[in-house]
Amino acid sequence: MNATEPRNSALSAELVSMAEADRQTSPGANSEDPAEQLAWRRLTAQHGDRLARIMAEHGWPTAQLVGEEAATSAWLIAQHADRQLDVQRRALRLMEQEDATPPRQMAFLRDRVLVNEGHKQVYGTQIAGVGKDGAPVPWPCEEPERVDELRAGVGIEPFGEYVAKFM
Repeated sequence: MNATEPRNSALSAELVSMAEADRQTSPGANSEDPAEQLAWRRLTAQHGDRLARIMAEHGWPTAQLVGEEAATSAWLIAQHADRQLDVQRRALRLMEQEDATPPRQMAFLRDRVLVNEGHKQVYGTQIAGVGKDGAPVPWPCEEPERVDELRAGVGIEPFGEYVAKFM
């Protein structure tokens, strides 16, 4: 086995498959069709449950364990487990313990957890919705005057560029 091969290829394949299903179903998250919203919620809940079991057995699925793509897939699954705050909190704690976890991923998940807990976010990664003028409305930030500095520190583009993607 070379250094780039995951130690657990079955788990790697499972995580990548889960993330692909997530991407295919994600338009349902903001759909006006209740059936599509329900399908999205069910899928993310199933994935959150499975990620909880994976974390209980393996800890955080690192790139060393499952490969880069599957580790990113695990992060996406945690990011979308909004109705399972315990799963998101645990994922964030485990990610923080891993030196190799990309700071950008931790920033997005930290903001997601903060918003889901009803707090202000740090990095301005979470968008609350769209205003009447069609412009994205971010959730409030702890230090809005420093948000671009904080984002740069973890490898996230400036806030204005990020928000423009939602228009």
